[in-house]
Amino acid sequence: MDEHEVNRARAKLALFVADVFASVPRKDQRAKSDCYLRGLMLDGRRKSIQPMAQRLPDGNEQNLQQFVNQSTWDPMPVRRRIAQRMVPQVGPDAWAVDDVSFPKDGKMSVAVGHQYCGALGKQANCQVAVSVHAVSDTASCPLQWRLFVPQEWADDPVRRRKTGIPDEVGHREKWRLALDTIDELAGWGLVPPVVVADAGYGQNADFRDGLSERGIGYVVAVRSDVSVHPHDARPTAPAWSGNGRKPQPRYRNKPMSVAMLAAGHGRQAFTEVTWREGSRGPMHSRFLAVRVRPAGVRARRLTQAAATREGQWDGVLPEVTLLVEWPAGADAPSDYWLSNLPAETQIAELVRLAKIRWRIEHDYRELKHGLGLDHFEGRSWTGWHHHVTLVTAAHAFLTEQRLAPKADTADSPSTRPSTPSKTC
Repeated sequence: MDEHEVNRARAKLALFVADVFASVPRKDQRAKSDCYLRGLMLDGRRKSIQPMAQRLPDGNEQNLQQFVNQSTWDPMPVRRRIAQRMVPQVGPDAWAVDDVSFPKDGKMSVAVGHQYCGALGKQANCQVAVSVHAVSDTASCPLQWRLFVPQEWADDPVRRRKTGIPDEVGHREKWRLALDTIDELAGWGLVPPVVVADAGYGQNADFRDGLSERGIGYVVAVRSDVSVHPHDARPTAPAWSGNGRKPQPRYRNKPMSVAMLAAGHGRQAFTEVTWREGSRGPMHSRFLAVRVRPAGVRARRLTQAAATREGQWDGVLPEVTLLVEWPAGADAPSDYWLSNLPAETQIAELVRLAKIRWRIEHDYRELKHGLGLDHFEGRSWTGWHHHVTLVTAAHAFLTEQRLAPKADTADSPSTRPSTPSKTC
């Protein structure tokens, strides 16, 4: 947006800020929120504080630095209001779990570490944040963020103190952060219709089990080497001789990889499915959906532990749907997903949900390239969370403008009357 476009939207932005930042106690801080959001939305290659302040007629670099890096305003109520405001407007078909990386130099930016950096496609020095997004085929928005703290930071009191990491925050695996975030959103009164995720999460049996335990449906990508039993496989136990421990039921045949199982069905078993209209026409490919029982040591132990809590385990592994894509002209299947949605779920719906993750790539592109998500130059825990919250607010405001209805409706928080801040 150029300055003229931003100025035309100032009245709408003032109403938005008054609502979303109502939890921020001081009027001057709410005014700085408005200023910072305008800086993020203005044209300009760099969205760090100094260049934004130079572009804004009311920009004051020192004031904005203090507001982002030292102010004590709590970003969580702001994010909560954004999430509660945006979910009815997006009308999500799913929540997408993902993580995003921020390449960094040096060792003192909060939670930085040598780890896989998706932005660079290799191991590098970076920060990583786990995010949960509300997504539909037409709109999406981030609902909440968690900064991943590498193990090396858990026992580094010097860097923790310098960057202000709270004492209660330690190292926690990304899949656990994702479940924590879903639990936090549930505490805000928000429940996902379905969760979708890439193989970094879907491959993890604990993550899938955590969703199932919460009663949440999922369609998650997995690698080709995930092992499964056919749905009709049954565990058996040898006859007990009466001596020693009674034999436990188990599957007598070895599990197979999903790639082997899919290939065994042959090309003729795959059906062409169209899932949405793309910029170049309908998007379609060939798919197969079959019922399977995920195997592997961890999947078995999780099932056994759950069954033991309720009684005796009969050795039966849970049944889920395996979705496979085998594009026309390809020599072998290309992509695999597991889903715990009801067995009668139509393959077209499974495919649509499996493919809906494309929306978060749209989010990341706008958040990074348009709104400066990865332009923050501060090092502190507080500064990072303030910046990410403000970028999320800017993204939410722009999403609202794209979705703005022609007339006020009860389901449109963007049209709800609100008293603007006198400082806006």
